[in-house]
Amino acid sequence: MPDARGLRVALVVSRYHQDVTDRLRDGARAALAEAGADDAAVEALAVPGTFELPLAARQAAETGRFDAVVCLGCVVKGETPHFEFIASAVAHGITAASAETGIPVAFGVLTTNTLEEALARAGDGPSNKGWEAAVAAVELALVCRRLLRGDPMGAGG
Repeated sequence: MPDARGLRVALVVSRYHQDVTDRLRDGARAALAEAGADDAAVEALAVPGTFELPLAARQAAETGRFDAVVCLGCVVKGETPHFEFIASAVAHGITAASAETGIPVAFGVLTTNTLEEALARAGDGPSNKGWEAAVAAVELALVCRRLLRGDPMGAGG
Protein backbone atom coordinates (compact mmCIF):
# COMPACT_ATOMS: atom_id res chain seq x y z
CA MET A 1 0.00 0.00 0.00
CA PRO A 2 1.51 3.37 -0.99
CA ASP A 3 1.80 6.19 1.55
CA ALA A 4 -0.83 8.85 0.80
CA ARG A 5 0.05 11.14 3.69
CA GLY A 6 0.25 14.71 2.48
CA LEU A 7 -1.52 14.01 -0.81
CA ARG A 8 -4.69 15.81 -1.83
CA VAL A 9 -7.08 13.66 -3.86
CA ALA A 10 -10.30 14.46 -5.73
CA LEU A 11 -12.86 11.71 -6.20
CA VAL A 12 -15.03 12.57 -9.20
CA VAL A 13 -18.06 10.33 -8.91
CA SER A 14 -20.92 9.75 -11.33
CA ARG A 15 -24.40 9.76 -9.81
CA TYR A 16 -25.72 7.47 -12.56
CA HIS A 17 -25.94 3.92 -11.16
CA GLN A 18 -25.46 5.52 -7.76
CA ASP A 19 -25.95 2.22 -5.93
CA VAL A 20 -22.70 1.12 -7.58
CA THR A 21 -20.79 4.40 -7.64
CA ASP A 22 -21.43 5.10 -3.96
CA ARG A 23 -19.72 1.78 -3.23
CA LEU A 24 -16.83 2.65 -5.52
CA ARG A 25 -16.47 6.00 -3.72
CA ASP A 26 -16.53 4.26 -0.34
CA GLY A 27 -13.90 1.80 -1.54
CA ALA A 28 -11.67 4.65 -2.74
CA ARG A 29 -12.08 6.48 0.58
CA ALA A 30 -11.24 3.30 2.50
CA ALA A 31 -8.08 2.74 0.44
CA LEU A 32 -6.98 6.33 0.93
CA ALA A 33 -7.61 6.12 4.67
CA GLU A 34 -5.61 2.89 4.89
CA ALA A 35 -2.80 4.60 2.97
CA GLY A 36 -2.74 7.40 5.55
CA ALA A 37 -4.54 10.16 3.64
CA ASP A 38 -6.10 12.82 5.82
CA ASP A 39 -9.89 12.74 5.38
CA ALA A 40 -9.86 16.53 4.92
CA ALA A 41 -7.49 16.09 1.94
CA VAL A 42 -10.00 13.92 0.05
CA GLU A 43 -12.80 15.75 -1.72
CA ALA A 44 -15.68 14.00 -3.48
CA LEU A 45 -17.25 15.79 -6.43
CA ALA A 46 -20.50 14.44 -7.88
CA VAL A 47 -21.33 14.67 -11.59
CA PRO A 48 -24.56 13.61 -13.32
CA GLY A 49 -23.18 10.70 -15.32
CA THR A 50 -20.09 8.89 -16.48
CA PHE A 51 -19.83 10.99 -19.64
CA GLU A 52 -19.26 14.07 -17.46
CA LEU A 53 -16.29 12.58 -15.59
CA PRO A 54 -13.49 13.75 -17.94
CA LEU A 55 -14.42 17.44 -17.88
CA ALA A 56 -14.83 17.53 -14.10
CA ALA A 57 -11.58 15.59 -13.66
CA ARG A 58 -9.71 17.98 -15.93
CA GLN A 59 -11.05 21.03 -14.14
CA ALA A 60 -10.25 19.53 -10.74
CA ALA A 61 -6.70 18.84 -11.92
CA GLU A 62 -6.33 22.35 -13.35
CA THR A 63 -7.18 23.98 -10.00
CA GLY A 64 -3.80 22.95 -8.63
CA ARG A 65 -5.54 21.82 -5.42
CA PHE A 66 -5.09 18.10 -6.04
CA ASP A 67 -2.14 15.75 -6.45
CA ALA A 68 -4.37 13.11 -8.04
CA VAL A 69 -7.91 12.66 -9.32
CA VAL A 70 -9.88 9.42 -9.24
CA CYS A 71 -12.78 9.03 -11.68
CA LEU A 72 -15.51 6.63 -10.55
CA GLY A 73 -18.43 5.61 -12.72
CA CYS A 74 -20.40 2.73 -14.12
CA VAL A 75 -21.56 1.98 -17.66
CA VAL A 76 -23.72 -1.12 -18.13
CA LYS A 77 -24.06 -2.61 -21.60
CA GLY A 78 -27.53 -2.39 -23.07
CA GLU A 79 -29.13 -3.38 -26.34
CA THR A 80 -27.78 -0.43 -28.36
CA PRO A 81 -24.26 0.77 -29.27
CA HIS A 82 -24.59 3.61 -26.71
CA PHE A 83 -22.40 1.65 -24.27
CA GLU A 84 -19.45 1.56 -26.68
CA PHE A 85 -19.67 5.30 -27.44
CA ILE A 86 -19.82 6.30 -23.77
CA ALA A 87 -17.11 3.90 -22.59
CA SER A 88 -14.74 4.95 -25.37
CA ALA A 89 -15.37 8.68 -24.96
CA VAL A 90 -14.86 8.49 -21.20
CA ALA A 91 -11.66 6.44 -21.46
CA HIS A 92 -10.18 8.83 -24.01
CA GLY A 93 -11.34 11.88 -22.07
CA ILE A 94 -9.82 10.69 -18.80
CA THR A 95 -6.55 9.87 -20.56
CA ALA A 96 -6.49 13.31 -22.15
CA ALA A 97 -7.26 15.05 -18.85
CA SER A 98 -4.28 13.40 -17.22
CA ALA A 99 -1.92 13.95 -20.14
CA GLU A 100 -2.88 17.59 -20.64
CA THR A 101 -2.73 18.61 -16.98
CA GLY A 102 0.18 16.49 -15.77
CA ILE A 103 -1.94 15.37 -12.81
CA PRO A 104 -2.60 11.64 -12.41
CA VAL A 105 -6.23 10.86 -13.25
CA ALA A 106 -7.17 7.27 -12.45
CA PHE A 107 -9.78 5.28 -14.35
CA GLY A 108 -12.21 3.72 -11.88
CA VAL A 109 -15.04 3.30 -14.37
CA LEU A 110 -16.76 -0.03 -14.52
CA THR A 111 -17.82 -1.21 -17.97
CA THR A 112 -19.91 -4.31 -17.40
CA ASN A 113 -22.51 -6.44 -19.12
CA THR A 114 -24.94 -6.34 -16.20
CA LEU A 115 -25.65 -4.40 -13.03
CA GLU A 116 -24.90 -7.56 -11.07
CA GLU A 117 -21.38 -7.66 -12.53
CA ALA A 118 -20.92 -4.02 -11.53
CA LEU A 119 -22.05 -4.65 -7.97
CA ALA A 120 -19.66 -7.61 -7.72
CA ARG A 121 -16.78 -5.25 -8.56
CA ALA A 122 -17.88 -2.70 -5.97
CA GLY A 123 -17.76 -4.88 -2.85
CA ASP A 124 -15.81 -4.27 0.33
CA GLY A 125 -12.04 -4.38 0.51
CA PRO A 126 -9.13 -4.26 -1.90
CA SER A 127 -11.01 -5.99 -4.74
CA ASN A 128 -13.31 -2.94 -4.97
CA LYS A 129 -12.43 -1.18 -8.24
CA GLY A 130 -12.71 2.23 -6.53
CA TRP A 131 -10.11 1.03 -4.03
CA GLU A 132 -7.87 -0.12 -6.89
CA ALA A 133 -8.22 3.19 -8.74
CA ALA A 134 -7.37 5.18 -5.60
CA VAL A 135 -4.25 3.09 -4.98
CA ALA A 136 -3.16 3.54 -8.60
CA ALA A 137 -3.71 7.31 -8.37
CA VAL A 138 -1.62 7.55 -5.19
CA GLU A 139 1.17 5.43 -6.64
CA LEU A 140 1.34 7.56 -9.79
CA ALA A 141 1.17 10.81 -7.79
CA LEU A 142 4.16 9.63 -5.77
CA VAL A 143 6.07 8.71 -8.95
CA CYS A 144 5.30 12.12 -10.45
CA ARG A 145 6.39 13.86 -7.26
CA ARG A 146 9.71 12.00 -7.28
CA LEU A 147 10.29 12.73 -10.97
CA LEU A 148 9.58 16.43 -10.52
CA ARG A 149 12.04 16.55 -7.60
CA GLY A 150 14.66 14.70 -9.60
CA ASP A 151 14.82 11.87 -7.07
CA PRO A 152 16.36 8.63 -8.38
CA MET A 153 13.72 5.96 -8.91
CA GLY A 154 15.78 2.79 -9.08
CA ALA A 155 14.62 -0.38 -10.79
CA GLY A 156 12.08 -1.26 -8.10
CA GLY A 157 10.58 2.22 -7.65
